[in-house]
Amino acid sequence: MLTLNSREIIAKRIGIELKDGDVVNLGVGIPTLVSKYIADKKVYLQTENGLLGMGPSPLMDDIDIDLIDAGKHPVTITPEASFFDSAFSFAMIRGKHIDVAVLGTLEVDRYGEIANWSVPNQPILGVGGAMDLVAGAKKVIVASTLFKKDGTPKLVESLTLDSSGERRVNQFVTEYANFIFQDDEIFINDIYGDLTFEELKRRIGLPLRQK
Repeated sequence: MLTLNSREIIAKRIGIELKDGDVVNLGVGIPTLVSKYIADKKVYLQTENGLLGMGPSPLMDDIDIDLIDAGKHPVTITPEASFFDSAFSFAMIRGKHIDVAVLGTLEVDRYGEIANWSVPNQPILGVGGAMDLVAGAKKVIVASTLFKKDGTPKLVESLTLDSSGERRVNQFVTEYANFIFQDDEIFINDIYGDLTFEELKRRIGLPLRQK
């Protein structure tokens, strides 16, 4: 039996959230794995470098170096795919034509504001499309492991890193649980990892509620 790693668990859980007809932008990192778990849903994947109708990752023999996502990873296309320039792509985002944006993150505060583009003392490539997606997508789901390498949670009282925008995200999907931000509270919608609700509450150190 295949055992999924933490990244795959997160991607698979997000695949459950997507609905037929959704136009979805997948950010760099864990979000790109979501395309593997859409199953038979009619979901339209958009990438800000200019593609609507992105398919799953290709087999090695089927790689086309001209077909890549925003993270420069090779992709396939669906039969109805369309190509356009970056300006048109961002017009889609800023015009609120993206139903769901799936983004990685470094931190999430207790109200759902995220920081996902700048690390102190590390080279900064720029905020990329994160700022526009946070503001423009109808729904924003964050995909990330729950804890940093030092064991501290990424879900924090206040951001210590640069914010990606004032707009609050809707969900934070981790390898342990699905967190929902609603009415200035954090709800756990379901737990599927090996930590109980009480253990999650203790390790995160923030008020949590169960739905």
